[in-house]
Amino acid sequence: MAIDPESRLVLAVVPGARDAESVEEIVGEVQERTGGRVLDLATSDEYPAYETALLNAYGQEVATTATGRPTRKMIAAKVPPPGMNYATVEKRREKGRVVEIVTRVVFGTMAAIQAVLAASKASRRINTSFVERQNATDRHHNGRKVRKTYTFSKDWTVHEAMTYFTMYGYNFCWPVRTLREREGEGPWRQRTPAMAAGLADHVWTMREWISMPSVQRR
Repeated sequence: MAIDPESRLVLAVVPGARDAESVEEIVGEVQERTGGRVLDLATSDEYPAYETALLNAYGQEVATTATGRPTRKMIAAKVPPPGMNYATVEKRREKGRVVEIVTRVVFGTMAAIQAVLAASKASRRINTSFVERQNATDRHHNGRKVRKTYTFSKDWTVHEAMTYFTMYGYNFCWPVRTLREREGEGPWRQRTPAMAAGLADHVWTMREWISMPSVQRR
């Protein structure tokens, strides 16, 4: 699952095991849905497939060599585009407890990442907290994913459908407390991730979400 921390909008979700193929798919969907815009900052855990997928989706081809030294045998390679930053978060555990959190800059520089974080409304540090919190929210919304429950899915097709339904329904129908706005001393205005991202102007009802055509025709 990929999420925009600023608006809490779920950008894409791929049900299934987390492997290189699903990582390629999730990054590809994000790249497509954001119009190919270069990411100011992307974060993930240390799973190496993310680096490869980001390069495949956003990378620019250059001619280089395996050793980096000049030679007649040039090979094609991909490098991250200018302005793209990517960092990973590794949680080191002992006896099941997190004892250390290590961050690593993969693309870009620490100075560039700090500049992005300084302008962020969501966080001032490299983390994966928003994805982790959304995973907990998803388990709350989707009884099939609650741990130690009798409501687990017996059929993959239904499980996949419910994952899409709850994940994207969250975008439009679930007001997030930290997204609410207030003008002066007036009442608080509740906002969903879709409202924060400029995709909706009100909190949708479940009836609206269910009946809205998935493809809008002009």
